[in-house]
Amino acid sequence: MGKYTFKDFKSDQEVRWCPGCGDHAVLAALQKTLPLIAEEKGLEKEQFVVVSGIGCSSRLPYYMDTYGFHSIHGRATPISTGIKVANPELEVWQACGDGDALAIGGNHFIHAIRRNVDINIVLFNNRIYGLTKGQYSPTSRFGAVTKTSPYGTVEQPFNPGSLVLGAKGTFFARSLDSELKLNQEIMLEASRHKGCSVMEMLTNCVIFNNGTHLEISDREVRADRTIVLKHGEKMIFGKEKNKGLVMDGMGLKVVTIGQDGVTEDDILVHDAHSQNPAVHCMLADMKYPEFPVALGIIRNVEDVTYDRGVSEQVEKVKASSSIRSVDELLHSGSTWEIK
Repeated sequence: MGKYTFKDFKSDQEVRWCPGCGDHAVLAALQKTLPLIAEEKGLEKEQFVVVSGIGCSSRLPYYMDTYGFHSIHGRATPISTGIKVANPELEVWQACGDGDALAIGGNHFIHAIRRNVDINIVLFNNRIYGLTKGQYSPTSRFGAVTKTSPYGTVEQPFNPGSLVLGAKGTFFARSLDSELKLNQEIMLEASRHKGCSVMEMLTNCVIFNNGTHLEISDREVRADRTIVLKHGEKMIFGKEKNKGLVMDGMGLKVVTIGQDGVTEDDILVHDAHSQNPAVHCMLADMKYPEFPVALGIIRNVEDVTYDRGVSEQVEKVKASSSIRSVDELLHSGSTWEIK
């Protein structure tokens, strides 16, 4: 195996996303990260599989020079699960949208997380159905005016982070499409994680929901309205690096270092490995303007994985059984020849 580069994972297919679509940046991050994963784990390119459902983001397998599977709407997760269980040696990546994963595919999504299947799910969240031309999705803002909600939506949106952690997720991270370096760090850490890794990518749909994340993604305000979490580091943010998070009773509170007697020692340290998900849930649920939106790896803990459990169970049953293959089963018991 030689050392792979970005070009080795880039297919010869024309990328058919709209110019300016946030999906381009997420694709680039993945193409740049897979060579690092291959080198670190000693994998051949043929051991990578990219699976998708239906939607703009689900075109991604065509743009990756790996094995791929373009499934049907909402069904990427069971396909990914089947691939990983059938061949645990494969590195399985899944691309899905907020509608694809959280609406028609919602049940599959939560159960893959609950089972802790060792797959890597990249959830593109642009808060809209882009491929079908602008219907509201499970993550569209309350009151959003869309093709299917001309007078505004009347339902509360899902918070993907809260959904993942509520399903006992072991790995959840969030980022902006334009944060190329952070996205690579997240993807690399997701690959290292043994279990179901969910990465929410806040992407922009320039045609049907342009600027949906602009209040936090604009470079002029991003530092004050987002916080990039690093395990073991103080939860400090802001252009001047003078804002932070502290516990206030049962919840979080934003404070300014140097005001009201607050020092850097008072600021919380991020513990992504804490088995107790309470603070992780609060971090995942933070919303602007009361709080900065949390980016980076929010939760990363170890637990039993479904695919490993199935493999170990199969080996255990085989070891105690006199019949260890389908061929042996067919030739067991009373047999006869028909002439």
